[in-house]
Amino acid sequence: MHIEKLKLINYRNYEKLELSFSPQINVFIGENAQGKTNVMEAIYVLAMAKSHRTANDRELIRWGADYGKIEGVVERKYGPLPLELILSKKGKKARVNHLEQQRLSDYIGQLNVVMFAPEDLHLIKGSPQVRRRFLDMEIGQVSRVYLHDLLSFQKVLRQRNSILRANQGRKELQDVMFDVYTDQYIGLAVQIMRKRFAFAELLQKWAEPIHAGISRGKEELRVIYEPLKGIDPDQSPEEMKERLGEKLAGLRSRELERGVTLAGPHRDDLTFLVNGHNVQTYGSQGQQRTAALSLKLAEIELLKQETGESPVLLLDDVLSELDDYRQSHLLNTIQGQVQTFVTTTNISGINHETIREADLYRVESGAVSAEQKDV
Repeated sequence: MHIEKLKLINYRNYEKLELSFSPQINVFIGENAQGKTNVMEAIYVLAMAKSHRTANDRELIRWGADYGKIEGVVERKYGPLPLELILSKKGKKARVNHLEQQRLSDYIGQLNVVMFAPEDLHLIKGSPQVRRRFLDMEIGQVSRVYLHDLLSFQKVLRQRNSILRANQGRKELQDVMFDVYTDQYIGLAVQIMRKRFAFAELLQKWAEPIHAGISRGKEELRVIYEPLKGIDPDQSPEEMKERLGEKLAGLRSRELERGVTLAGPHRDDLTFLVNGHNVQTYGSQGQQRTAALSLKLAEIELLKQETGESPVLLLDDVLSELDDYRQSHLLNTIQGQVQTFVTTTNISGINHETIREADLYRVESGAVSAEQKDV
């Protein structure tokens, strides 16, 4: 798939912007704080209905405006598909082929994207929350059921935590609704964990050979999903429910003391091993960057396998963060295969034919203009 057209109205620093894109490589050049990343973010929001930079949708609306709008035409294997997302103080409205979607979970997945930005290097060395968000966003692009289960889980988790907070400090808890929420919580948690196990297995399948290629066969990457101890992918759903139920029962007094739920998918993590060692703890910066790059390239292959179409790749100011070898490996991999958007302050340091053949856009003070290619 690829994006043919993008239209922004009252989005960030753009009052109105209309662009048409190459199905190959599109490069946005400009100094910092001119609006390059805002274009990249708009594509991500069009796909995911949320920003990768802020949880506050109000920040996406141009200062002084009542609403913001992102429109796009996505070319898919069965033809062009118009998408539209309207942002306002009242919330979001999403349209697919001009039809309003009742749930955002029905909207997400129409446009698949893989984002690689400098902060994604923290996927390896950052907090577990970063890796959980990675899991949720990527699985959500290919599974609406997962998105629905995740939203339901988060709602039940809030309800369960609310009762724990109301009874914080007590020795015992007698609340019929708490038991009802706990049963719902366990059922949804197991659904989520099973999906995460399956996703990590697929990610491992694609990332391992990619990582071996980048490291010239010197390193082996393993991707391990880590839920709470005692739960593993070979267990049946009933066994997982039993294990989680036992864990929660054993934590009841501590949960009452702290007023929060202490076990479940909201506390899971991903671990990355290089040659058997945790790369987060023991890996060099180069190894961490190779692992992050391998995961992003694996995402492309995984989404292609799951959907039958290549996703759109967004490289937001990340090429400058990679050395020449990793940069070349990335560009060689995507050349002619994936529609790619690149932001950079300068292309002179990127010595690769993929960039020389790209469509170039100059971004300055919220204005975007196409540049003529050098002949």
